[in-house]
Amino acid sequence: MRRVLTLAVVTLAFVACKKPEAPPRPAPSAVEQGQAPAPGKEQVLRGKVLEKIDVSQYSYLKLATASGEVWAAVQRTDKKVGDEVGVGNAFPMQGFESKELNRKFDVVYFGQLAGAGGEVAAMPPAMGGGMGGGAMGGGMPGAAGGQAGGPPNPAQMAAQHQAVSTGPSDVKVEKVAKASGADARTIEEIWGQREKLKGKSVTVRGQVVKFTPVMGKNFLHLRDGSGNADKKNNDVTITSADSVAVGDVVTAKGIIVIDKDFGSGYAYPVMIEDAKVAK
Repeated sequence: MRRVLTLAVVTLAFVACKKPEAPPRPAPSAVEQGQAPAPGKEQVLRGKVLEKIDVSQYSYLKLATASGEVWAAVQRTDKKVGDEVGVGNAFPMQGFESKELNRKFDVVYFGQLAGAGGEVAAMPPAMGGGMGGGAMGGGMPGAAGGQAGGPPNPAQMAAQHQAVSTGPSDVKVEKVAKASGADARTIEEIWGQREKLKGKSVTVRGQVVKFTPVMGKNFLHLRDGSGNADKKNNDVTITSADSVAVGDVVTAKGIIVIDKDFGSGYAYPVMIEDAKVAK
């Protein structure tokens, strides 16, 4: 009997001294894994505003959500730091660069402020609610082929980029004098030498045949009379912060990029990015 009591005392002492096991660590959030938290089935991101940056059309809101911190962009709002907000129709844009802020975000969710029940107001035309005859305004991409104000999806984004990637087929441009300088190229030369020119600065002179603002950038098409429409080497796409008008003869200087992928399943074979454009 004494041996049984002794064994019981020893066992209880061992159990009392044993440290409790640490609770299991929760699985890392999407943000901790370097991923963007996806909106729920209701397509609404909800969280507390940690930081707010206003620009001309948008308010960028840094939100503390259940999945971690994430940036969202909505039409300018008077919401302030500390407010709880919901962003409806939230659509992620990977690697989005704001020219007004001179800042690149890993991910920004573009959408509209949502009510408590998830309802959102129709997106105004200035924010890109619809294609507007092919132009997408100066804001977020509209719902091409869908209801104005609806959330864009990858297929719609691809269609929009495809719409701006080619110039008009019915516009012919007479010979435009080539730009001067060591880096001057005709449009036909840019296409023919694009592999060698990748990452290099070029200067090109031509006539603007198309101008479309998309996501804070201006997409314009130049033609200088060189190249051949059948070979699709007579037109070059340029992105710029400068505004021009169709019909203007301009000189553009920027960096050549090839196979530019905007993350919507569409790549531009060759384009000139962030060009300075002058008449």
